[in-house]
Amino acid sequence: MAENTIKKIALAYSGGLDTSIIIPWLKDNYPGCEVIAVCGDVGQGSENEGLEEKAKKTGASKLYIEDLTDEFVDDFIIPTMKAGAIYEDYLLGTSMARPVIAKRLAEIALKEGCDAIAHGCTGKGNDQVRFELTLKHFAPGMKIIAPWRVWDIKSRDEEIDFAEAHHVPLRISRETNYSKDKNMWHLSHEGLDLEDTGNEPQYEKPGFLEMGVSPIDAPDEPTYVEIEFDRGVPVAIDGERKSAKEIIFRLNELGGKNGIGLLDIVENRLVGMKCRGVYETPGGTILYRAHEYLETVCLDKMTQHEKQRLSITFAELVYNGQWYTPLREALSAFVDKTQERVSGRVRLKLYKGNIIKAGVWSDWSLYSDELATFGESDYDQADSAGFINLFGLPVAVQAQVDKKNGRGN
Repeated sequence: MAENTIKKIALAYSGGLDTSIIIPWLKDNYPGCEVIAVCGDVGQGSENEGLEEKAKKTGASKLYIEDLTDEFVDDFIIPTMKAGAIYEDYLLGTSMARPVIAKRLAEIALKEGCDAIAHGCTGKGNDQVRFELTLKHFAPGMKIIAPWRVWDIKSRDEEIDFAEAHHVPLRISRETNYSKDKNMWHLSHEGLDLEDTGNEPQYEKPGFLEMGVSPIDAPDEPTYVEIEFDRGVPVAIDGERKSAKEIIFRLNELGGKNGIGLLDIVENRLVGMKCRGVYETPGGTILYRAHEYLETVCLDKMTQHEKQRLSITFAELVYNGQWYTPLREALSAFVDKTQERVSGRVRLKLYKGNIIKAGVWSDWSLYSDELATFGESDYDQADSAGFINLFGLPVAVQAQVDKKNGRGN
């Protein structure tokens, strides 16, 4: 497709620094084109305030703000949580959000008859892959415009220069210019002082944390929370039946108040480099811990161990933007099967950044206090002798063969 034939572009739009300046850049570089901004609401809250006025003021013809929160929770967060998928301690907040946003972006681009789709992901990051693999699935053949891969701007400071020159309003300053991504599951921080791995994150600095507080500033008294699951899905909190989305929002409040869910890691990006990020995931951290605790009593040993192994693969697929793939779908089918008996209640104690187990109950529990007790039970301890003989038979045979051939210890 020749560049001068592009007359309508759908832009993934958040109102942040990158996408704010992309609208005038597109208007400059594709003369006469119409820019349709698309914001996927995945629970970023107040960040969407005033977005329509800003988008149109900077050159967009219209703005879609799509409420994707239910789809985000039910079709992405919960399946990933049930899988126990964690990428290098990271709970995949941005990784899970990109496919649901890109899916809706593609649908709107096709409905509007767009010639191209644009995004503000950098050429160094993972998000470009997550967006574009999803776009290839839902809008194959659609031209993708990624300004960061072609424009002359080299840094966030230069982006601010461009914004000022084009009278684009910004909510940040050069001093608060962290690269952030926020949704209902997490908030990420990158850049500025965090690029030096020798710098401690400024957790106690006012304004740095947005979803909670530093453990130092958390209450001196613990908070108890009880979560009920049905087939691996959270269905109630502290005895009240609620949707999974409502439970996550409530856990964000409790976790944030108690300094839960802060993570400072140097992670291995898909594109090959290491990058440091600081994440806030208060509710998600609690939910993962509760679900994992319940699984310890509901899953048999072989299923639990195999699921733990496959959770790494699941996490890599999500991190790498490969949500819409046969393997991810197959793994989700496996996970759903494992969750058929993961039902029950978990109580946790939250205290200054710590999550302390405080009880688990399930009608499907495989734990038997009558068998495990150190007191009197019906278990015949003499049975273990025959078991050990059979279990150890290969060891004994190998030792005999080694001794016969002079290779014993």
